[in-house]
Parts: sequence; C-alpha cells; structure tokens
Amino acid sequence: MRDTALETSPGTSAPAAAAVSPRYRIQAIERAVGILNAFSVDEPELGVTELAERVGLHKSTVHRFMVNLDAAGLVERNPRNGRYRLGLHIFELGGLVMQQMNLWDEALPFLEGLVRDTGETGHLAVLDGGEAIYIERVEARRALRVPSAIGRGYPAHATNLGKVLLADLPRERVAEIVAEKGLASYTPNTITDPVRLEAELERIRERGYAIDDEEYDEGLRCIGAGVRDHSGHVVSALGIGGPVTRITPARVDELAELVMTAATGLSRRLGAHQSGAYTPATLRVRTTASESPALRPGA
Repeated sequence: MRDTALETSPGTSAPAAAAVSPRYRIQAIERAVGILNAFSVDEPELGVTELAERVGLHKSTVHRFMVNLDAAGLVERNPRNGRYRLGLHIFELGGLVMQQMNLWDEALPFLEGLVRDTGETGHLAVLDGGEAIYIERVEARRALRVPSAIGRGYPAHATNLGKVLLADLPRERVAEIVAEKGLASYTPNTITDPVRLEAELERIRERGYAIDDEEYDEGLRCIGAGVRDHSGHVVSALGIGGPVTRITPARVDELAELVMTAATGLSRRLGAHQSGAYTPATLRVRTTASESPALRPGA
C-alpha cells in the first residue's frame, strides 16, 4: 500500500489537504488530520488495518501515528478489542470552541445592558498567555471614553478583568505567570509586589469583584467580575471602566452590584449553577466601598 498525501475522508465535512497552499502544507499534520477524520458516528471505532485502508498509508505508519495521537489524548485504544476511538481531548477541544461561540453570542446583551445601566464603557475579556485579551467592547455614549482595543492583550495584574481571571487560577499558576511576565509598573498604583498581588487576589475571591484603581491608566477606575461556565470555573470576565470623576468611591458598591448581576446572569446562560455565581446580596455582606482595600490610600 502506498503512502499518499491525504484528502478528506468520504462522508466528512473537513476540507481536503489540497485546499491548503503547497507552501504551507505539512505532510505529517495532513496525515494525522486524515486519520482523525476517518472516524464517524457510524464507525466510532477502527483498527489499524481499517485506518490504513481508509487513509492510504502503510499499517506501520498508521501505528506510529496512533501511538502519538494516543499519547496526546486525541485518540484512545479500547483495551477489550484493540481498536481505536477518538479521545476525550477531542471532546475538550470541541467544548472549548462551543464555549467561546456561546460566550460571544450570550455576552453581548448583558454587556449592552450593563453599559446602559451604568453609563460606562463595558468590556469582556479572557485570559491567554497570562494576559487579559479583550474580546468585546461596548462603548458608552459619553465624553471621556476609555481607551481600549479589541484583540489586544492587557497586563492581568494591572487590570480589573485580568485580576478577576487570575483570582480563579491555582496559586501555583499565578506564580508561574508572575515569574514569566513580571509585574511591570504602569502607574504609581500598580501592584508590583507578588505578596500584595496574592493578597489582592484573595480579596477578589472573597468579595467577588475586582477594582482597577488607576493601576493601568491614571484617571481611570474599572470594576470587573468573573463569568463562570457549567463547571463553575471562571472562563471570562466582564466589567466597566470610566474616569475617576464618574466612578467615585461612593459609587463603587452600586456599580459593583450591577457588574456582578450581569456576570451572574451571563454565567447562568452558560450553564453555571446559582451557587457558583456571586450575587448582590453576598456583595453587600462582604464589603463596602469604604472598606475596599483597593480604594484606600497606599493600598
């Protein structure tokens, strides 16, 4: 049996390898994709011989691919019959794609409502590579708007949404991010000490929201809360930002309630249980603006 460049397997909707410019084609990746595409609802399990016939490769070549795909969690071997099936990591990746699609679809109405209720610019962000990536923005129709850009990464330790996202991570992962990215100073209020950052993240875990008190841009104050999925983990963060002349310490409680309410509503749309999301009631019990360390001088 000859080794050939793989086209799409019959009955699949994935594009053929020929759709990729020859300049960018990588044979090993094409073959791995062809093997994965060989599985279907009608044939969820296939042996090495069957796979070799479907993709036009030698059995020994397919066997090597299966060993590597198995190690990556993309396929798994049924110990009862020795046949292969798609692995759980495929499911995880597919779930991540659906999660992101649902996030965009579901988030916009909540973000628009938050902007309408507060009069401030709203943002939605996810964590990637230790940075808060802003993936959606709804502009307030007021002067003194917040400078921000969709698709841009912002330092997690110096932003409201970034700190919310960090607060849900294991402490070991936060330490890794700090070691890799550092704690650069952007204003006199930026947290640049790892011990202070951990204390701030603990306060965020307790009260359910984060404040950027002129930590990235002087003159701007921002409030953010986490958005949870069905697993209870924070998958994104939403919030508002505006000039300190409008988002004053006296308004933080009021605005934080609105932010947390929006985050809780979006979390429920994504499948989070009610117990996994913060509510305005817990906010009032946990803190007040006057007690907020982020708004204390020298905090």
